[in-house]
Amino acid sequence: MTEWTPDARELADLELLLSGAYAPLTGFLTSAEVESVVERGRLPGGTSWPDPITIALPDEFGPGDRVTLRDPEGAAVAVLTVVERDGHHAAGPVEALDVPAYGPFARLRRRPEEVRKDLPDGEVLAVTMRGPLDGATLDDVAATAEELDAAVLLMPLVFGEGGPAVVRAALKAAERLPGATVVAVPLAPREDTEIDLELREHVARNYGATEHYAGPAPISIPGPPHKRGLVVFFTGLSGSGKSTIARGLRDALLERGGRTVTYLDGDVVRRMLSAGLTFSREDRDRNIRRIGFVAAEVARHGGLAICAPIAPYAATRDEVRAMVEEVGGDFLLVHVATPLEECERRDRKGLYAKARAGLIPEFTGISDPYEEPEDADLVLDTTDMTIDRAVGAVLNLVTSGGWVR
Repeated sequence: MTEWTPDARELADLELLLSGAYAPLTGFLTSAEVESVVERGRLPGGTSWPDPITIALPDEFGPGDRVTLRDPEGAAVAVLTVVERDGHHAAGPVEALDVPAYGPFARLRRRPEEVRKDLPDGEVLAVTMRGPLDGATLDDVAATAEELDAAVLLMPLVFGEGGPAVVRAALKAAERLPGATVVAVPLAPREDTEIDLELREHVARNYGATEHYAGPAPISIPGPPHKRGLVVFFTGLSGSGKSTIARGLRDALLERGGRTVTYLDGDVVRRMLSAGLTFSREDRDRNIRRIGFVAAEVARHGGLAICAPIAPYAATRDEVRAMVEEVGGDFLLVHVATPLEECERRDRKGLYAKARAGLIPEFTGISDPYEEPEDADLVLDTTDMTIDRAVGAVLNLVTSGGWVR
């Protein structure tokens, strides 16, 4: 038995598979089923289905494996029996291991069969919500329900940080819709609006709806940059100057005041947050993810985090960006692109000499690759650049974007 923790969207899909909200689906789709859904919007056999439901697993998991799927806190949620691999994605049925442990409004996370039993006979108007319903929309829902002689089922779609706020909005709306039932559903949004609406309607019908009313998309107006969380993420070879620039930026921001600043240097994190990790690719990725998690938590609460690891792999840097943006923070990537020859010439810690001598395996730039960013917000080469000038360039980026006044 092997183990894996799916990402947030996959966990949401897993919960809906296990609850019956995705019926007739009982597992993650095979490549043939995905192709059928993409091409014809139907599962093999003719059942209408709007969206591929997939899960990505590491390559070591193959057909026949039984994989325990855990939530981020380590609780075992389900077992996936892998029947097919297609690239990074796996397919197969899932079986529940335990009742999921919910957070806020746990009492409203109910299975479709439970909800259907409690609904009155006759028409049921389901209202799927990703944000509050304004007065005009509530009046329209009430009028529609009266016209259909239907009970009202309010379905706040709880996914991500805004989930509790959507539930609170649904409970408030229920006060104006006497007899309305509220059930929280962890349906992640889809980028394609049409697909998102079709999936919402399908789930609503599994909860007992005979009619579906899609609440309007929420109007999200982010706060001004100086009040939003920000992560300034430096990446570059050892000896490139990234840590020195990052410390200079920290000092300059502390002198200005106005923002809470957290500095996460690669070496310091290694000693504290990531003590015990090796320098294998897997452990280096794990180290960067830990830095990203802490930085995202800083950004979640409106702080400014400065990170200065080597972070040689593009995919892991992308993961950190996604962590930060998922909590509503902003992310700036600074590539300190000092050439290898200059970094090696400096070799302040003697690391390159040891790597050349074969004493340090998997050393970035020598025996292990550095994937140069293609999405950097700022690129600096410190070969002929003073530290003050480099710090000034980053500070200008931060102030011109409005994150620091």
